[in-house]
Amino acid sequence: MNIVVCIKQVPASTHVKMDPVTHTMIRDGAGTTINPYDLHALEAALDLRDRYGGRVTAITMGPPQAESVLKKAIGMTADEGVLVCGREFAGADTLATSYTLSCAVRSVGGEETVDLVICGKLAVDGDTAQVGPGLSEWLGMSLVCNVVGIEGVEEGRITLRRKAAGGVETVRVALPAVLTVEKELNEPRIESIRGRLRAASWSSRVLGAADIGCDPSRIGLKGSPTSVCKVFVPSRETTGNEMIEGANADEKAGRLADVLRTAQIIV
Repeated sequence: MNIVVCIKQVPASTHVKMDPVTHTMIRDGAGTTINPYDLHALEAALDLRDRYGGRVTAITMGPPQAESVLKKAIGMTADEGVLVCGREFAGADTLATSYTLSCAVRSVGGEETVDLVICGKLAVDGDTAQVGPGLSEWLGMSLVCNVVGIEGVEEGRITLRRKAAGGVETVRVALPAVLTVEKELNEPRIESIRGRLRAASWSSRVLGAADIGCDPSRIGLKGSPTSVCKVFVPSRETTGNEMIEGANADEKAGRLADVLRTAQIIV
């Protein structure tokens, strides 16, 4: 199987800074790590390769320092890592990001068919869960979201378990397909000493806009229709606490109702 995993470098802290002009996240100088959901996507890809053969390519879009998450993937035994990098990609929203990644998937696939593209359910710095579905649309592949189990592959179809309203459902879809996965899917493997040594001397394949053949008007800020009007930290104003006293439950309930009516919470 030829599997591509899309991974992302995200801030390692909840304290992030925003550019006051572009309203995009300032990533330079911030501690970073691999997006937690993407570790489970990577493990899913590696497990399928170990079961059925083939190769796993990890792709990330970001600045040069994003190579660190690719080294993590290589340490976990991914076969190849590709960094999509260039100033022209900066400031991309989810539409521009999914378009850019789709071009990269086609580029690394070459003449060989990509059977699966696997992503984490969402990135913890954006929390939109839109890139995976966007990829399926750009690539024209089937989409299965919220995957919590992979049963197996047979006769060009993959059988999956996914979260659905009211429980979990089993689905079987034809390949190629795009999957977005939940953390419950698996337990990511730990990098071995041999994997760490390989990653330490490994360098990523770097691709720019010209290399992946994308439309310049669809990438970066130019290709991002999302408009951020304002970015701010919500205030944490409190009015204090009040203990409701009373001889019994009925008396306490009556006094609580009076307080809520005064605050116009109930009428």
